[in-house]
Amino acid sequence: MVRDIIGKVADKWTMLILEALDEHGTLRFTDVGRKVGSISQKMLTKTLRQMEADGLVARKVHPVIPPHVDYRLTDMGRSLGAAFCSVWIWAEAHHSQIEESRKAFRARNEDV
Repeated sequence: MVRDIIGKVADKWTMLILEALDEHGTLRFTDVGRKVGSISQKMLTKTLRQMEADGLVARKVHPVIPPHVDYRLTDMGRSLGAAFCSVWIWAEAHHSQIEESRKAFRARNEDV
């Protein structure tokens, strides 16, 4: 069960949506997609639905035409965002070293 949860909450899109909602608060569906960038509507829908099912986001549908749907982080979603904050900080601190390592790896393996 824990592996299943980690697999669903530690993926790229969940982390980026968490960041967008944490930084900007309540957002409409299209605004979440814009803030995340380069995510298909299908993947955005799938990820937001999974996050809602897991209790990480709350979804509010406004009864207007066309439908207006807002998303916001729940307390549990905010706590997951705080947990990922350390990973984000680590990635930012080591970004250049990782890029250098990748470049060196590619150079060593060009002939393979």
